[in-house]
Amino acid sequence: MLSRPQSDEYFEYYGKYITLVPDGDVRDHLRTQLSETVALLSGVTDAKAEQAYGAGKWTLKEALLHMSDAERVFSYRMLRISRADGTPLPGFEQNDWVPHSCANARPLSNLLMEFAAIRASTIALADSLTPEAWARKGTASGHSISVRALAYIAAGHERHHVKIFRERYLTA
Repeated sequence: MLSRPQSDEYFEYYGKYITLVPDGDVRDHLRTQLSETVALLSGVTDAKAEQAYGAGKWTLKEALLHMSDAERVFSYRMLRISRADGTPLPGFEQNDWVPHSCANARPLSNLLMEFAAIRASTIALADSLTPEAWARKGTASGHSISVRALAYIAAGHERHHVKIFRERYLTA
């Protein structure tokens, strides 16, 4: 079982995501989240998913595609660092990406399939890693980070957005 990353394995900003992950093996959480998130959003209509809960806020579709984009980045970082690639990895600006994602022009079912595929890929990568790979550290967004912390960040980032979906988008 993978233990929770120590505070020296990630930049403090990411602590807000890591603390959202319950105790237990993060790989199990990644698997469980996949089915839970798809089930939660599968019954939502496209019209509802194209609504934002407030001025200047993303629509549910935009937030879901943001989750997928961010997970791609987290997983890519996991891959590079786990393979002992010492190249510093750049950050990304989510607020620049979302307007160019065209999420609202796509069916929610398509966005859910994309999220499922990306999460399945993250799980496959996580399942392939050796104990040595999990412990490796690299640099992303100008900060030191471990492969283990990246997996927890992916799981916690999903939890963060699912909480917002439940509280802000899917209320009666």
